Amino acid sequence: MKKWTRWQDWVAVAAGVYAALSTLWTTQSGGSMAFMITLGVLLVIAGVWNLAMPRLVSTEWIEAVLGAVLFLSPWFGSYTAQTGAAWTSWICGAVALIAGLWAVIPAMQTHQEAHP
Repeated sequence: MKKWTRWQDWVAVAAGVYAALSTLWTTQSGGSMAFMITLGVLLVIAGVWNLAMPRLVSTEWIEAVLGAVLFLSPWFGSYTAQTGAAWTSWICGAVALIAGLWAVIPAMQTHQEAHP
């Protein structure tokens, strides 16, 4: 797999950017802003790292875990009542989780091709 071509990682980057920037137009309370910005930026970093190094299987798992944590963050940060922030976290988290898991198998195949 060539660098910068895995669409799943681009989707995770987009989900991270949207989660982080959505704090500008959604009502925030509790820990929502901290969770959304932090996890959004970490998703962007993980996605870019995966795009630059497509053979690393571990970072695909990290991307999936970050998506799961973003999905769960409305409960961790006590902002489920803020529907805009909560739904953004749930949707972006689910998208990043699914994209990360979807990219694990191609990353494993690329890793095995590089290390027969």
